[in-house]
Amino acid sequence: MIVAVKMEVLNRVVAAYNDLMDNKSDQRVKDWFLMSSPLPTLAICLTYVFIVKVAGPKFMENRKPYELKSVLIWYNLFQVIFSCWLFNESIVSGWFHSYSFRCQPVDYSDNPLALRTARGCWWYYFSKFTEFFDTFFFVLRKKFDHVSKLHVIHHGIMPMSVWFGVKFTPGGHSTFFGMLNTFVHIIMYAYYMLAALGPQVQKFLWWKKYLTALQMIQFVLVFLHAFQLLFVDCDYPRAFVWWIGMHAVLFYYLFSDFYKQAYIKKSKKEKAKVKVEADGIKAETKETKLSLLNGFSNGSALSDVRQRMAGAVASQ
Repeated sequence: MIVAVKMEVLNRVVAAYNDLMDNKSDQRVKDWFLMSSPLPTLAICLTYVFIVKVAGPKFMENRKPYELKSVLIWYNLFQVIFSCWLFNESIVSGWFHSYSFRCQPVDYSDNPLALRTARGCWWYYFSKFTEFFDTFFFVLRKKFDHVSKLHVIHHGIMPMSVWFGVKFTPGGHSTFFGMLNTFVHIIMYAYYMLAALGPQVQKFLWWKKYLTALQMIQFVLVFLHAFQLLFVDCDYPRAFVWWIGMHAVLFYYLFSDFYKQAYIKKSKKEKAKVKVEADGIKAETKETKLSLLNGFSNGSALSDVRQRMAGAVASQ
């Protein structure tokens, strides 16, 4: 009896999954690379986490860090160009001219612009894999402190999250996030490219913390843009309103926590350290002065001076 119930539940789950993939998804993208099932993307994401948290550090354990200066410059330049192209595709699709910021349904037709938008969404999905190399390079350079919880969660989740967007809503309201994200990445990878040029350029890169602030602003805008659909009548899947909105909440929390740890608390610690050192110097100076004054007052310091002068005369 229990086995029969379990089989019935399993059959219903499988039937619901097949119905979702065959009838509820966008049929235009079903034969595109990695779009037939979420399992390959999930496997790639899990492999990424295994590499950067287990296999990579183990591989580098007894090796010297790689320099990779030229590789980093060219990689970040590629990411800047790729992000510029993706941002342009989001503008061509309709943002800032034909798209509505209030409510923008998905165009599932075979209209050339609608198909171009869907292809742009797929390339944005693909860009989440190229971003894995950010972490791979950290591991090869043995900068393990950069492979933080925020970094791994952000890069590990994004391909899976975007896969659902391409599979079910490749266009319309959800592409607002991609448009903002590619704009932020243009600035971010430009910063990393300049930083890779060396100390002669790095001294001018005082604006790193503002990149994190920009990313936090991005998530606030995505949150507001997504959840506004809960209060208006719009032909857009409510499930994806929650999907995108909750991602924005998660990433805002992670990035704000990183900002506090990396900049606010670090700044307070540095100020406290400077104050402690200054107080120590003042205390030491005061103690020296008191000791000297005390020596002259009880005659010991004057006696020491007389003894040294007598010794010098005797040696002559």
